[in-house]
Amino acid sequence: MKTILLIEDNSDIRENTCEILELAGYNVVTAENGKVGVEKALAAKPDLVICDIMMPVLDGYGVLHIFSRNPTLAGTPFIFLTAKTERSEFRKGMELGADDYLTKPFDESELLSAIEGRLKRFEQLDQTRTDYDLKSNGLEAFLDDAQTKLESLSADRKVHTIPKKQYIYAEGDQPLRLYFVKSGKIKTIKTNADGKEFITGIYEEGSFFGYLALLENREYTDSAVALEDSQLHYIPKEDFQQLLSGNRSVSQEFIRLLAGHVAEREQQLLTMAYGSLRRRVADTLLHLYTSAGEQVIKYSRDDLASMVGTATESLIRTLSEFKQDGLIEIAGSSIRILQPEKLRRAGW
Repeated sequence: MKTILLIEDNSDIRENTCEILELAGYNVVTAENGKVGVEKALAAKPDLVICDIMMPVLDGYGVLHIFSRNPTLAGTPFIFLTAKTERSEFRKGMELGADDYLTKPFDESELLSAIEGRLKRFEQLDQTRTDYDLKSNGLEAFLDDAQTKLESLSADRKVHTIPKKQYIYAEGDQPLRLYFVKSGKIKTIKTNADGKEFITGIYEEGSFFGYLALLENREYTDSAVALEDSQLHYIPKEDFQQLLSGNRSVSQEFIRLLAGHVAEREQQLLTMAYGSLRRRVADTLLHLYTSAGEQVIKYSRDDLASMVGTATESLIRTLSEFKQDGLIEIAGSSIRILQPEKLRRAGW
């Protein structure tokens, strides 16, 4: 049963519309203003939203703006209810990403027809597939889904073997393709005038990388290097752009990736600016521990120091302190996390 979120401040319209939708077999969640509507959508994502424009607290445009910026809610079919018929109101809503309009007063058949049309269209666009298991042949499903809608798709799925320490692209290069890690590990780095390296990202099996420069249509601002022998899939730039413009599920996947990337960078900058060395080392170890899903972390001391943004000697000294505290074990290049919760609290 499809769930519809109905956001309407007029109680009579809200109750009457809710009754019609429930009789038509929909599960209906109601909200009396935009703020309550967004809160209910975040608690349980609806299949479609019907939203009034003129409301107290948060109007319909504000609701749609929040939906478009939230990776979980972005792409939800959105129908505006409005008593206004001015062309500027329609244009403003469509520019923000609304899918349809219903002008008050509307009849039952008009309402149900609009809902059925929106739901059917979105099912055809993406088959509601936005969760791909990229570590288990998910790339094939990801691209196969798009290929059913894009006859011209010609993504190169050949596996490219990249030896350890080889550059995949360098800062200043023009982006030509999207990369997907089939196996191995890739690091992205920035280097200052003195040649000191800072690691901006680690990409393991099941990860895409190199998409920021493609999306922004600019040169790479960092370099990508294989941390170990790796296997990559290359997706040509033109096909990636077709995927984004022609397949909603692909667009939503990259919205999710971008949102995660931005949040991670913000936290990284905050820690770099205000965190102590112990805090930065602990956070880096915990991040690697969480993303890998394994207790043992295997990186060279130089690479770990580049992630933290410190000298290798300072990193080694901090790791020794954590070892003495019984928080980690060290064997060669391997670090075993023994007590993640205590390590999280140890970074004073």
